Amino acid sequence: MKVFDAAAVHAALPWPYLIDALSQAHRGPMPASEVVVQNDPEGSGNQFITLPGWLPGGPVAVKMVGVFPGNEKLSPPQPNVQGLVAMFDGGTGAPLLVADGAAMTARKTAGDSALAASLLAREDAEVLLVVGAGALAPHFAAAHMAARPSLKRVLVWNRTAAKAEAVASGLRADGLDARAAADIDAAVAAADVISCVTMSDRTLVRGALLKPGTHLDLVGAYMTSLRETDDEALLRARIFVDTRRGMENTGDLGPALASGLVSAADIAGDHFDLAQGRAQGRRSADEITVFKNVGGAHLDVFTAIALNGAS
Repeated sequence: MKVFDAAAVHAALPWPYLIDALSQAHRGPMPASEVVVQNDPEGSGNQFITLPGWLPGGPVAVKMVGVFPGNEKLSPPQPNVQGLVAMFDGGTGAPLLVADGAAMTARKTAGDSALAASLLAREDAEVLLVVGAGALAPHFAAAHMAARPSLKRVLVWNRTAAKAEAVASGLRADGLDARAAADIDAAVAAADVISCVTMSDRTLVRGALLKPGTHLDLVGAYMTSLRETDDEALLRARIFVDTRRGMENTGDLGPALASGLVSAADIAGDHFDLAQGRAQGRRSADEITVFKNVGGAHLDVFTAIALNGAS
């Protein structure tokens, strides 16, 4: 059985390789998957979540994640979310690998959005705006730059300016042309690709400011109480998702579906549709596209397969 710590996961899954592997995986069937959520029986608010996925004719992958909101207050602090991903042979049940869960989540989530950008962002896009300065922000910047090599400059915006500057500084150290943006509205208006990775409960990206041809990637609003953009952005755009499964439970898109602002028929395609030729991606240079990163255990399966194949 192979064992991958965080550094080994990141080293084994360079963005071009992972984006291609995810594209190839979506040409096949959707894995069967479940979500099991267990709450601390002592009522602390802590949770343990298990996400098994089984690819027909292929392996089983299981992500095991602890969500412990108080960890950051410990001495020394620990990540609030941490866990493991394990993969098993689908024919015998034999364990094949175990990998750091946080690194796998970062890689598969950013790779998922980067795959969308490779299909939906303009081929001449030059300016990337990352909204949010959490742990995932550098991964999303690097993944999008790999997906769209035309991107030349990265803007980073965060409510706390110092955090945006810290992420931009780290990106500059990696050789990217990056700077913190002080005014989100100005940054949105200047950007060709926008990736939102926040925990915001209110609109950050105003649809009226999106210039023709913009690609908007919505990641952080993982439940309906969270919000990263407004209704106007959805109405101005062709909307895509990675998977329709569970999209009604996400922020931004879920409330729009519930209110009737958009319908299921308004979803132009998911990753399976795009990979298998049932949906067309970008149709013109002026078209605005929105991609909602819904996520799911199937992506953990695909990423674990890529990791196993890389080593």
